[in-house]
Amino acid sequence: MNEQNVLGHHIRQLRKAQGMTLRDLAEKAGCSESMLSKIENGKGNPSIKALQGISKALGTNMGALFQPDATPGIVSHWGERHMAQMTTGRGVVLEYLSPHLPGHTLQAHIHVVEPGGSSLGEISHEGEEVGYVLTGELELTVDDQTYHVKEGDSFFFSSELPHAFRNNGAVTARVLWVNTPPTY
Repeated sequence: MNEQNVLGHHIRQLRKAQGMTLRDLAEKAGCSESMLSKIENGKGNPSIKALQGISKALGTNMGALFQPDATPGIVSHWGERHMAQMTTGRGVVLEYLSPHLPGHTLQAHIHVVEPGGSSLGEISHEGEEVGYVLTGELELTVDDQTYHVKEGDSFFFSSELPHAFRNNGAVTARVLWVNTPPTY
C-alpha cells in the first residue's frame, strides 16, 4: 500500500471510529467532501493546511495520520526514517526524526523544500516552533512579517501566529524543524 493509500485508509478508520460521515469530517476540517473522499481513496495528496484541519477534527496530529502504527524507539537511522510528501507538486517532504505517539509533547522533522515548494498558505495552531536551516534558504512569514532565512540561520515563534514558508531559492532547502505540541 503506498503512502497516500495508507494515509487515506487511516483517516477513514479514524473517521468511522468516531461515527462521523464524510460530510461531518469535511465540515469540521474546513474542506470539501469531494477532496476528503479523494484523500481517503488514495487519489488526493492534501496540503499541510488541509491535513492540519483533518487531524484537528479527528483529535490527533498530522504525524499520527502518516504513522498509525509507529512504535517508539531511541534511535532513528538515516535512510530508515518515515518520509511524508505533504503537498502535490509543491515540493515539500517531511522527514520524521521522532515518532508521533500519544502523550509525546515534542516532534522533530527535517523539512525538505524543493525550489518553488511552499506550505501553500498560512497555518496557525497551538504551541511553539524552532527551526535551523541546514542547507538552502527559505522565505518565512510569521504574523505578516517576512524573513529571509538561509543556511546557519535559526528561528523561533509562537505557533499561534499565522505562519507560512516558501523556497524562492535555486537549491533544495533542508530545515530542522521542531514543534511542541506535535502538529505535523
